Amino acid sequence: MNLQDEIIALELDLLKPEVRRSPSELNRLISDDFLEFGGSGKSFGKQEVLKRLPQESPPEFSSRDFQLRPLSDNIVQLIYKATMLKAGAAQISYSLRSSLWQHNGDHWQMLFHQGTLCPPFDKE
Repeated sequence: MNLQDEIIALELDLLKPEVRRSPSELNRLISDDFLEFGGSGKSFGKQEVLKRLPQESPPEFSSRDFQLRPLSDNIVQLIYKATMLKAGAAQISYSLRSSLWQHNGDHWQMLFHQGTLCPPFDKE
């Protein structure tokens, strides 16, 4: 598996309901100094994610148009588009997403994530 495929797989793991419900999996995939700027405009760190995600009803995600940008020997940025349907919601939300992944010597962990809400994507 090449680096882009590996990082995409890790990113998609964080969107899976079974991973989002697992504090141990979240702990493995998210760096201790993680920071997120959410689509809500709020920011949070790893401890908030570990508390919140396992309690949430996981949304349904669809992702596309992945681009990997190496930033250094051990940090890469993944950019992509995502749709999300929250449990019980009638409206799909669209976002442009960016994640920074850092190799900590043993494995890759998400260091930063931002989801910016945007208009619906063009059909392809």
